[in-house]
Amino acid sequence: MTNFLSPGDQGYDTGRTGYNLAVDHKPEVVVPAASVDDVVAAIRYATTRGLGVAVQATGHGPSRSADGSVLINTSRMDGITIDPVARTARVEAGVRGSALVRAAAEHGLAPLNGSSPEVGVVSYHLGGGIGMLGRSLGWAVDHVRALEVVTADGVLRRASATEETELFWALRGGGKGTLGVVVAIEIDLHPVARLYGGGMHFAATDAERVLTTWAEWARTAPESMGSSVLLIRMPDLPVLPDALRGRYVVHLRFAFTGSAEEGTRLVRPFRDLVGGGRPMSDTVVEMPYSAVGSIHAEPTTPVPFHARNTMLASLDAAAVAELLRHAGPDADAPHLVELRLMGGALARPGAVPSALARRDGAFVLYAGATAEPERVPAVHAAYDRLFTAMAPWSTGGACVNFLSGPDVTAAQLATAYLPADVDRLAAVKRAVDPGDVFRTHHGRADRPGAM
Repeated sequence: MTNFLSPGDQGYDTGRTGYNLAVDHKPEVVVPAASVDDVVAAIRYATTRGLGVAVQATGHGPSRSADGSVLINTSRMDGITIDPVARTARVEAGVRGSALVRAAAEHGLAPLNGSSPEVGVVSYHLGGGIGMLGRSLGWAVDHVRALEVVTADGVLRRASATEETELFWALRGGGKGTLGVVVAIEIDLHPVARLYGGGMHFAATDAERVLTTWAEWARTAPESMGSSVLLIRMPDLPVLPDALRGRYVVHLRFAFTGSAEEGTRLVRPFRDLVGGGRPMSDTVVEMPYSAVGSIHAEPTTPVPFHARNTMLASLDAAAVAELLRHAGPDADAPHLVELRLMGGALARPGAVPSALARRDGAFVLYAGATAEPERVPAVHAAYDRLFTAMAPWSTGGACVNFLSGPDVTAAQLATAYLPADVDRLAAVKRAVDPGDVFRTHHGRADRPGAM
C-alpha cells in the first residue's frame, strides 16, 4: 500500500529534503515510492485533488519549491540490471551514480557518469549528462536506449527510438521533471575498466601560470582526455590537509582512457610547471574506473547551494585574465569557479536526435557557492559581475545539468536549447501534460516567459 506522509509524520522531513538545501520543500504530502504502482498512485492522488506533482531522488538541483504539491521521492527505487553481453543497464529512478559505476565495473564496463558519485542517474541523463568520458563518447543522453515514464494521466509509457518517439526526443535533455516521472532508464555501457586520472593542486601564486598553460594545452588535448580546472578558496576545516586548509588553490583534474605512459606524457607540462618543483598535491595515477569519483572528490554533505553557468566558445589570454580578475586569488570571490573542457564528441550530434541539440561550447564556465539566505544577494551580485565580464567569450548557451538553486529563470534555461526546440518542447508538454501537473521544476524551457 502506498505510503503518503503529511507534515508531522515520521519520514516526512527526510523524504522532502535533498542535497541542495537552498530550496526548503514543504509539500502537502511526500510519497516515498518503492515501485511504479506507488508513482501511479501518487500522480492520481494529485490529479484528483488539483495538486501539482514534483519528484526528487537526490535533490542536487532543485529550482522550484514543491510547497503544496505531492512530492514523490524515488530514492527507494534502487534496482540495477546489467546485461554484460548487450552492454546495457536498466536503472531505476533512485539509483545514484556511484552504485551504477560499481555494478558496471563488475563486468569491466562503465556508464557515462558525471563527476559526482552522489547524483541521481536518471535526472543526470534527463539533463544531458557531461560524463567523465564525454569527449570521446559524447553526452550521456546520446546513450539512452529507452525510458519508462508515468505521465500525468497515470499511465506507464515506454519511450524509445521506435515508441513514443516525440516523448523520447523531449525527455532526453528537456524532461527534468516537466513531462512525467521517469521510473527507469535503459542506457549503454562502455568497455572501460581503468583510467589514468586524478588531480593536482597548485598554490595561489601559480594560478595565472596554471590557467594559461591549461587553456593552451586544451587546444590539442586528445578526445580520450577529459579535464577541468577548479578555482577555489578551500574551507578552513580540520579534515583537510594543512597545505590546503583555508587556502586559495587551483585544482586541475584529468581522466584519460589511453595508456598510463601516454597519460604521463600528456600531463607532464603541469608536473614541470612550478619552476622545477612539483604541485602541492598530485594524485594522477592509473586507477580502476570504479574510483572515478575520487578525481573531482566533490563534497557529499547537504548544503544550500546556488550556481550559474555558461558555455564559452574559447579561452584566450584575455579571457584568462578577465576570469582571474573576478575569481583569482586576489578577487576574494564568494564562490568557486570551474572550467570544464568540452569539445570532441560532446560537440557532435547524437545518433538519435534529442532535445539537447545545442552543443556549441568549447568549455563550461560554472560558478557555485554555498550561501545562507542573507548571503544570497551578494553571491548573485558577484555572479552578475563575473558572467557579464565573460560574456564576450560566451556562446550564450547554458548547461542544463549545472543549473541549480531557486533563482534559475526560464530565460536562462531556454538558452540551453535551439530556439525551434523550445517550441517543440512546448508542444510535447501540451500533449502529455495539458493540465500542467508537473509544474514544480526548473524555470520552464517549454514556456520561456514562465517562472
